Amino acid sequence: MPLEAVFGKVIKSLRINKNITQAQLAVDSTLERSYISELENGKYQPTLTSLFDIARGLKIKPSDLVKLVEIEFDKNIQM
Repeated sequence: MPLEAVFGKVIKSLRINKNITQAQLAVDSTLERSYISELENGKYQPTLTSLFDIARGLKIKPSDLVKLVEIEFDKNIQM
C-alpha cells in the first residue's frame, strides 16, 4: 500500500475513533475539509506544516502520528 494511502487510513481511523467529522477536523486543524478528504483517500501526502496541523486537530503529538503511520506502513510491507 502506498505511503499516501497508509497516512490516509491512519488519520481516518483516528478521526473516527475520536468521533469527529472531516469538517470538524478541518476546523480544528485550520485546513479545508476537501483537503482532509483527499488525504484520507490517499490522493496527497501532507506537507510538514499540514502534518503538524492535522496532529493538532486530532489532539496528538506529530511524532505520535508519524509513528502510527510508520507502524501501519510496516504492517503492509510484511504482507
